[in-house]
Amino acid sequence: MFIIVDTREIVTAGYASAFEREGYASLELHPSELKDWLEITCAQDLGSVDAILLGECEERIGFVAPIRSRCPEAQIVALEDNSSLDSTLGLFSAGVDDVLKKPIHVREIIARVGAFRRRISARNTSAGTGEIEVFFDGRDPMIGGDVMELPRRERRILEYLVKNKGRRVTKTQIFNAVYGVMNDGVDECVVESHISKLRKKLRNRLGFDVIESTRYIGYMLKDGSMPKQKSTDTRRPVQASQAKQQPIELGTGCVDNKKPYLSVVGA
Repeated sequence: MFIIVDTREIVTAGYASAFEREGYASLELHPSELKDWLEITCAQDLGSVDAILLGECEERIGFVAPIRSRCPEAQIVALEDNSSLDSTLGLFSAGVDDVLKKPIHVREIIARVGAFRRRISARNTSAGTGEIEVFFDGRDPMIGGDVMELPRRERRILEYLVKNKGRRVTKTQIFNAVYGVMNDGVDECVVESHISKLRKKLRNRLGFDVIESTRYIGYMLKDGSMPKQKSTDTRRPVQASQAKQQPIELGTGCVDNKKPYLSVVGA
């Protein structure tokens, strides 16, 4: 999810619409709302933020510290109407991750943030995905060495699961990452439908179920490599063997020399 901060509503609305067309959730905030939003939003929802775009606002440099404190994994991008060397250097010194001059297409923003995400994932050993490779920049994933075309919502869900590989995420977390934290126009149950379709496609391609689902707890992406084969059973076989020729006395006084009994071979 992308957070767009600017004093001009026409700017935030324009970017939000452009992100929506590309299949990415976004949230428009006025600079006066940003710090309060950071404080009241829970950590799970803040973990859904891919980047915070800081447009025109006087407090821009002062926003870096609270963003870093509450959204340590989010990229901070400054959007400049009229860039200058001094301004750019000042923003980088303040701690922003990138400075972009407008106009800039949202696809380029997505690609830059995707490259940043891949670098973070490469440093995180838990982000290994076996036969699944995602790009975080709008491209379809590579599954088992081949491109798998996915609808944009399913692709975003897979990217979010890869980002949180090895950790369980709830339906609400996935919804917020894909549809936005404050989207009341779509029911959360749509996530279950998307994941059901995604699981089936991945299972058909990989031959096993890579998404683990636990009722009331959430979803987790397992290692994208083939599951290990079960070890060979080394237990000693149990079989029927004939009894030694020792007569068994029956209650009637007769003798039966043929009735077998069970024994463990080699025990």
